[in-house]
Amino acid sequence: MVSTGEVFQWMDLRRPTCQPTGDPHQWIGAMSTLGYFDYLGSSPLDPRVRDVMVAAWDHPGNSGAQDHAFGWRAAAAVEAARRKVAEALGAEAEEITFTSGATEANNLLMLGAARAAPEGRRRILVSSIEHKSVLSPAQVLAGQGYDLAYVATDATGRVDPDALRAHLDPSVAVVSIMAVNNEIGVIQNVEALSAVVTASGAFFHVDATQAPNAMAVDLHAWGCDGASFSAHKLYGPGGIGAAYVSEAAPWRPLPLLSGGGQEEGLRAGTVPHVLCSGFATACELLQSQGAEDRAHAEHLRAKVLAVLQGRFPDLQVTAARAPRHPGCLHVRLPGVDAADLLLRLQPTVAAAIGSACTSGQIGTSHVLRSLGWDDPAAGEALRLSVGRFTTDADVAVLDHALSALWADAA
Repeated sequence: MVSTGEVFQWMDLRRPTCQPTGDPHQWIGAMSTLGYFDYLGSSPLDPRVRDVMVAAWDHPGNSGAQDHAFGWRAAAAVEAARRKVAEALGAEAEEITFTSGATEANNLLMLGAARAAPEGRRRILVSSIEHKSVLSPAQVLAGQGYDLAYVATDATGRVDPDALRAHLDPSVAVVSIMAVNNEIGVIQNVEALSAVVTASGAFFHVDATQAPNAMAVDLHAWGCDGASFSAHKLYGPGGIGAAYVSEAAPWRPLPLLSGGGQEEGLRAGTVPHVLCSGFATACELLQSQGAEDRAHAEHLRAKVLAVLQGRFPDLQVTAARAPRHPGCLHVRLPGVDAADLLLRLQPTVAAAIGSACTSGQIGTSHVLRSLGWDDPAAGEALRLSVGRFTTDADVAVLDHALSALWADAA
């Protein structure tokens, strides 16, 4: 039998770029049997969502055009979608602003809320494991004279409410802590954190991008002031998302874009009624089968773990004792260069490594650094995520692909 160490003796050292060289079409054309394990990166579009969007595309119209029936119909579609999204997320329709996705929503709620804060509130608090679309606007604010501080997590990636409370005072403008981490899948106690922040008078923002597939979302029960969502993370289309602003928020964020006054002045630009309809349908489907989806994902995650443990007996599951996204499996494979492993699994298996790719270069994930991982450990990290459309056949694809590597090394 070939050992793990023997298999990886012939693997190259870490490559300086995230993608192989050569014609990308040679990879794309071979993806018909792809085992997709990157649901946290982007979920597949549900066919039922596609059907709704195709039908909507047959009815042209600018939702901002109020001079004719085509515009009225498009506007009605947008408002119907807003109501459906709000209902699925435990909010009121008036609290939902459509955006191009969670990155825009995060920027709007971070920058907009900070700039609208009362005089004297000039501090920004973010957890150390936030998505870059939260960290970057936080750093922009720091460059504009705001005081930026990072709230540490425990070893599993969770923020302790008492530790957060120690950072809070009347000078804090915005606090941002994500509901579910996009790399390791750890779930925060949002309600407890919200209670702490609300008591301080600051604006509490939650990046909830990964939350809908991890738990039932009830924004009013959470008690946050703002939250961000993206449709392509919940089986909807890319290019559409939402910013939630609670009617009970201590203040309303300032807009980042100026234009025609759409979305009650908070987000200028034509609202795409087709994408909104797709987003709404995806949310409706989560309402009806979200619990079933989560149970299915947890079941398939266990099967994926069993396959990996069969090949990597020293495997370590990240944050195994913390509440986690049921479809997220983040592991460390001691002695294995995860980037090289994943490259050798192309074009058969889609997953993610523990090193972040920015501008084509590989660097250690700030999330893993925050958990205390050094560079070698982070280089051994692999994230596989499953969801609604993952089947036993996908798990078999992964098993077969790994078996092929062992056979080649024998």
